[in-house]
Amino acid sequence: MRWLWFALGWLMLALGAIGALLPVMPTTIFLILAVACFARSSPRLEQRLLAHPRYGPTLRLWREQGAISRRGKLLAGAGMAAGFAMFWWGAHPSWKLALGVGLVFAASAAYVLSRPAPRAQPLA
Repeated sequence: MRWLWFALGWLMLALGAIGALLPVMPTTIFLILAVACFARSSPRLEQRLLAHPRYGPTLRLWREQGAISRRGKLLAGAGMAAGFAMFWWGAHPSWKLALGVGLVFAASAAYVLSRPAPRAQPLA
């Protein structure tokens, strides 16, 4: 079973890397899933992701507090809005399809916005 978690971790990491390059695909959720998979298969890779200079703080914040920063919420909401606008403009969907996709985006945005803000860290 460990090899399955390891393979899924690499798949999630690859999707996260693609998301870092494509504006319409998320990055962080795939990295969160990669960390979870590597926690079950490769503690070394899990620690490398958690220590990453760019993504590590966000991943640790999610793991420790289940929180999303205000900036993260703003970027996620803006990305979803831009993604829906590009979908609407590029695909010219029927109203039923547009409504379905819009509801998925709205539910996703509601989830992101409902996550708590990070708690202040006590000074040592």
